[in-house]
Amino acid sequence: MNHLAGVAVDTANALKPLVAGVDSLDIVICPVFTALDAVGKALKGSNIGLGAQNCYLKESGAYTGEISPQMLKDVGCTWTIIGHSERRQYFHESDELLNQKLRFALGAGLKVMFCIGETLEERESGKMNDVLIRQVTHGLQGLSEADFAGVAIAYEPVWAIGTGVTATPEQAQEAHAFVRGLVKDQFGATVADAVRILYGGSVKPDNAAELMAKPDVDGSLVGGASLKADSFAGIVKASL
Repeated sequence: MNHLAGVAVDTANALKPLVAGVDSLDIVICPVFTALDAVGKALKGSNIGLGAQNCYLKESGAYTGEISPQMLKDVGCTWTIIGHSERRQYFHESDELLNQKLRFALGAGLKVMFCIGETLEERESGKMNDVLIRQVTHGLQGLSEADFAGVAIAYEPVWAIGTGVTATPEQAQEAHAFVRGLVKDQFGATVADAVRILYGGSVKPDNAAELMAKPDVDGSLVGGASLKADSFAGIVKASL
């Protein structure tokens, strides 16, 4: 929850020339709802996509305060984040609810960055794998092979979000390989080999290359470092 519309547009405009010509990566920025329309207009003609930070599971109706995938598409979004750890933590969004939101967003034609990850307490108590099994099993339930063309899984260890603590590349690779194995078990090798698994958790320009070099780390979900164009562009360049 950062950047009013004017600052968000300025940041997007500053980012465009810094990543112009990068066509081997998908670059997406996800400003707050109130800035989506203005930022979307600023991004027209660029290689940067527009995404939202959340959405609801209905197209319209008596759901005051919510935003539908159709409304997001109306202002130019092609992506949305679903299941971010802060949504799970502060707004108590369950695996079942997130699965409904994921499937509805995909059905509406949005691509989804679907977030999973364990807390520090869960990791230290040896429950990391159990948490990931639950989040993948229930969160992705009912998806078809075709659905996965519009899904990127974002592994975000909650203990590394906004803390300055980053999972080591080895820790990230271990978790990503485990998640890919879960996808393989449930949806087959074709889906598992193709699905992109992003790492999120204090990604910065100076650690991005080492993280992205791991075989099962396919990209990043960037938080605080995306609020400044130069640092986000540095992550993009380090990921090439």
